[in-house]
Amino acid sequence: MNGTLNGIMTLVGLVFFIGIVWWAFSKGRKKANEEAAMLPFDLPEEDSVEQKERKNGHE
Repeated sequence: MNGTLNGIMTLVGLVFFIGIVWWAFSKGRKKANEEAAMLPFDLPEEDSVEQKERKNGHE
């Protein structure tokens, strides 16, 4: 009985894993995935932040 339960739980876990992977790479998520991929490059430059702080009197 214990082996059967382990097998069923493994199958349920596999189905959930495949479902999540399918959802993450589905065509409807393409735009959100592209936006998320560009987030590290969308940060302001350090030099421009330092220049703004100097203009505002923060040093």
